Amino acid sequence: MRVLVTGGAGFIGSHIADLLAAEGHQPIVLDDLLPTAHGSAAAPAYLSAHRFVRGDVADPATLDGLLSEVDAVCHQAAVVGHGVDPTDAPSYALHNDYGTAVLLAGMYRAGVRKLVLASSMVIYGEGRYSCVEHGIVCPAPRGRSDADAGRFEPRCPGCGAELGWLLVPEDAPPAPRSTYAATKLAQENLAAAWARQTGGSVWALRYHNVYGPRMPQNTPYAGVASLFRSALRRGEAPGVLEDGGQRRDFVHVRDVARANLLALLAETEPGELMPVNVCSGEPRTVGELAAELASACGGPPPRILGGLRPADVRHIVADPARAEKLLGFTARTGFAEGIAAFATDPLRDPTQSTPEKP
Repeated sequence: MRVLVTGGAGFIGSHIADLLAAEGHQPIVLDDLLPTAHGSAAAPAYLSAHRFVRGDVADPATLDGLLSEVDAVCHQAAVVGHGVDPTDAPSYALHNDYGTAVLLAGMYRAGVRKLVLASSMVIYGEGRYSCVEHGIVCPAPRGRSDADAGRFEPRCPGCGAELGWLLVPEDAPPAPRSTYAATKLAQENLAAAWARQTGGSVWALRYHNVYGPRMPQNTPYAGVASLFRSALRRGEAPGVLEDGGQRRDFVHVRDVARANLLALLAETEPGELMPVNVCSGEPRTVGELAAELASACGGPPPRILGGLRPADVRHIVADPARAEKLLGFTARTGFAEGIAAFATDPLRDPTQSTPEKP
């Protein structure tokens, strides 16, 4: 299979390209090497085995030439993470949503009908919660006064009781809480409309907290595992917000690459977007991540900072059942094994600290 991997010089995209090539497929890597994601204007050395094209996914001329050569697209190109502040919004919308729209238009012109889209668990907003008295409910918002009082667990809007967390299935209603989350949901909506209009098929892989080699470092767009690792390498204790009890699903990047390969090979109904959680199925707290990584790095134990980050959520833990049923995907890298390796994994060069504006 010939596959265009957009954002293929990045953290996840490069591992997808490697796996495609290892399995006998032909990846073409397209990446603009944005300064917010790459510390150097040169293509990373790990791309030397692949055909690499430097270009913008929002450039129709570049896309038309490449799409005429491929059978499918694996769309990883995006500005990711919490970012700095709301001034990031134009950059997120340009690269994530406008870029996706241009890509979909190009796929239509070229007759390419298969898309695997990098989506994200952030579209769910808060996870799924249950009240003993009221069943599944949408939790009441957490505020500064809650943090100051050390109350971090979400509470029932009806009775005020502390809620219990549940696994989040793919049919949970979307409720994006950040600019990044809003643009990822928009990507899914654009792709779903394209599928209906063209008879194309889309797998929307909702990644949970991905970690592993080639993560970007020292950037506000990096994941929490990379931020903790960078602090430890500086000899500092990783700083953990809230009380460290917020739950996430940390999934290794090589497992994520394999989920993409399985999706590229799988069939779905024409004219349909199929969302799938890509996760380890092994929920852990952020405090556990920090402690495990500190131990693996031989660094100081984590510092609990308290407080709340705007738009952050308490628990977001995925239901892995659909990925196993439809794609045959289950994660192979366990938490302890993956974090031990991550302590010495090579990370990407530091990036510029401020976002590029369109």
